[in-house]
Amino acid sequence: MAKKKKVTKKKKVVKKKATKKKAAKRKRRPKPWTKADVSLLKKLFQTNPTSKIAKQLRRKTDAVKKKASRMGLRKSKRYLKSIGRA
Repeated sequence: MAKKKKVTKKKKVVKKKATKKKAAKRKRRPKPWTKADVSLLKKLFQTNPTSKIAKQLRRKTDAVKKKASRMGLRKSKRYLKSIGRA
């Protein structure tokens, strides 16, 4: 009969840390913007909350803001006034 190795708490902690390091090394690739995503963003950005658009596109709010900025999109004056920012 083979002896079972005892796994100590210390070994578990070391193994857990090693796994975290591997996970940290992986780079996440952003989801590519499709033509449909871009056209929907153009259509909705001026008059809708960014959070609502992000939910529709299944993206993070910051990703939507960054893409809109790169495309030169701005919120309309009417929309900004309605939320008290103009």
